[in-house]
Amino acid sequence: MPKIPRFSPDAPRPVEVLAFPAVQLLDVAGPLQVFATANEQGGVGLPYAPRVIAAGDVALTASAGLRLVADPLPDRDAPVDTLVIAGGPGVLAACADPALSAWVRARAGQARRVASVCTGAFLLGAAGLLDGRRAVTHWKHCGALAARYPQARIEPDPIFVRDGPVWSSAGVTAGIDLTLALVEEDLGRAVALAVARHLVMFLKRPGGQAQFSATLALQAGEERFGRLHAFIADNLSGDLSLPALAGAAGMSERSLSRHYLEATGLTPAKAVERLRVEAARRALAETAQPVKRIAQTCGFGSEETMRRSFLRHVAATPQDYRARFGG
Repeated sequence: MPKIPRFSPDAPRPVEVLAFPAVQLLDVAGPLQVFATANEQGGVGLPYAPRVIAAGDVALTASAGLRLVADPLPDRDAPVDTLVIAGGPGVLAACADPALSAWVRARAGQARRVASVCTGAFLLGAAGLLDGRRAVTHWKHCGALAARYPQARIEPDPIFVRDGPVWSSAGVTAGIDLTLALVEEDLGRAVALAVARHLVMFLKRPGGQAQFSATLALQAGEERFGRLHAFIADNLSGDLSLPALAGAAGMSERSLSRHYLEATGLTPAKAVERLRVEAARRALAETAQPVKRIAQTCGFGSEETMRRSFLRHVAATPQDYRARFGG
């Protein structure tokens, strides 16, 4: 278990973002900017003292080609509050350095909490910090992470996961969502929302939300079925049966079923259900509307129908989802 660092209430919390050659630039810059904006929005004093650190040659090049100059690795027992491990194409080379893995393991024990962004979770695993814990990484690499560290419980869907003092996020921009959650834990929801507004983040995605929205999953069929998707979004509470969808698409039912499945990988009925679930999730998280009302406006017809759909797609009832993610 990590130590609980002792800092003066007025002293900035030391935050270290670990980088390495071929690091993903946004994995470093995203969390740094959230902490910097929290310093601007947090009121009196500076809540955080963030810096980028690296092993060996502290001048390194990110995968995007930008040259970064980092501070050297601090002593393992130097004061630190939060350790953030970035990801990127160079992470496996970083994992192959036993001295770096040992440093991460020791440093995490000194910190109040440790977090990974995207494939930075592989370095947490190399340091033994994922054993017996839940974690997430970029959707594309969840299988590889699970195979490489079988004692970890890898969850492919969430935006970020917290298991005790160990946090991990999904791909790239999800590191910003994770860092906002760290700020909320430290400074409260009002400051976190102020940071989100300043960064023009229109929706704060809580941990446990899916990495992909239903709308995003259907984008493969936008070229051919974009108008149909707009029709569905505008008529969630209306008739979205196959005959109605075929009429809106100007196709026969048989042709729509075949071509839609080819374009999106889903039947029209399953796509409608996913879009209704997504709309209901937003309403449950962002409004105080009764569940019965949400079921009606999202086209489920009844609370029981919506409950069954939620269990299929979210593995939780609407009531449980609201209790976990409602504002």
